[in-house]
Amino acid sequence: MPNQKSFLFLQGPHGPFFRQLGRMLRRAGANVWRVGFNAGDAAFWGRAPGYIPFQQDLGTWPATLATILQDHAITDIVLYGDTRPTHAEAVRQAKALGLRVHVFEEGYLRPYWVTYERGGSNGHSRLMDISVDEMRDRLAQSDVDLPTPPAHWGDMRQHIFYGALYHWFVMFRNHRYPGFKPHRALPVHREALLYTKRLLLMPFLRLHRRWATRLIKAGGYPYHIALLQLEHDASFQAHSPFATMQDFIAEVIAGFAKGAPAHHHLVFKAHPLESGQSPLRRMIHTLAKDHGIYARTHYLRGGKLAQILGDARSAVTVNSTAGQQALWRGIPLKAFGTAVYSKPEFVSDLLLPAFFAAPERPDAKAYRTYRQFLLETSQVPGGFYSASGRQQLLRHLVDMMLQDADPYDALLPRQSQASPPLRVVQRGPLQ
Repeated sequence: MPNQKSFLFLQGPHGPFFRQLGRMLRRAGANVWRVGFNAGDAAFWGRAPGYIPFQQDLGTWPATLATILQDHAITDIVLYGDTRPTHAEAVRQAKALGLRVHVFEEGYLRPYWVTYERGGSNGHSRLMDISVDEMRDRLAQSDVDLPTPPAHWGDMRQHIFYGALYHWFVMFRNHRYPGFKPHRALPVHREALLYTKRLLLMPFLRLHRRWATRLIKAGGYPYHIALLQLEHDASFQAHSPFATMQDFIAEVIAGFAKGAPAHHHLVFKAHPLESGQSPLRRMIHTLAKDHGIYARTHYLRGGKLAQILGDARSAVTVNSTAGQQALWRGIPLKAFGTAVYSKPEFVSDLLLPAFFAAPERPDAKAYRTYRQFLLETSQVPGGFYSASGRQQLLRHLVDMMLQDADPYDALLPRQSQASPPLRVVQRGPLQ
């Protein structure tokens, strides 16, 4: 078949999402292949056709990939995140050959959307080079119809479950992949145990978190929020000025102690998937004592950010997507790392002590423009982990992936595109 598309899947989100997406692409007439690097990849791909096990040492990956691309006439590469070594090499080879790279990430506007981009994500995203003024111009050429988010996807429990299952497969069934090395520093057995522990303790952690949140909200004091991230997260590892989360925490505490009013408090909010591998609470309390602000410093483990964010005076982060929740509420935001929302219109450039002393609100109009642009282009309604979230996501993705037009070019006049864009509009929850 002339011009037939041939997709090569690399590593994806934990769970069955990539397998289901591959099946739909095959039904659309494309060839689909999947490289698996460990037993977890193999288990989630199941009995779907096109599986290629990579069982050699990582040093042979560039040559192996080049052979796969040639032998299977690959036209498109599909991956989740673009910074792990295997994916970075795939992006490099794809760009050299003129192949299309489809990159998935967690939603920039979490929790109700998934991010779908071409060529790169986060600090490698095309968003880094598109100004708010350019976004406004493109939106002016479009009939803006903002998607309405569903009430609830229920992804968190499934996310943790699939993460635990994936790592247990790697621990106990990985004998066919002797050359596999995880892209994270944490040993696989340790990560599997942490996921399992988190899954089992979820009810108890929820009760403790509600109690701690209630105490903060009932305290009556002004407070600022520091949004923590997973230290192994690609955004933190590849697009951050800090080597460790402790470095970030130390900077925030020092800046708060120097600049914030004496009656203000500082709340550190952990990532919802924080596994407990780092002693964050002890780390924060030790540093707060050293700077004389122990009584004004608090730590919240996981949970929904909205419950505590609404009354915050400001928020500070490395480059967490949670920063967008602060901007949506008009809360002043300081971001240290490279982030897709680091636009001068709504992210502060003040030094940290000055920021805590007198935080400046973002340009709400500019941020609404930015948010509208994302919802009209790269943010797709749905989720990777729950069945209903995947169902909603898959309804849109295949058509988007088969389009020649990049999602960020979907609002350009049609004569400037290779093919007409697909408008992606979700008007309500999945019924």
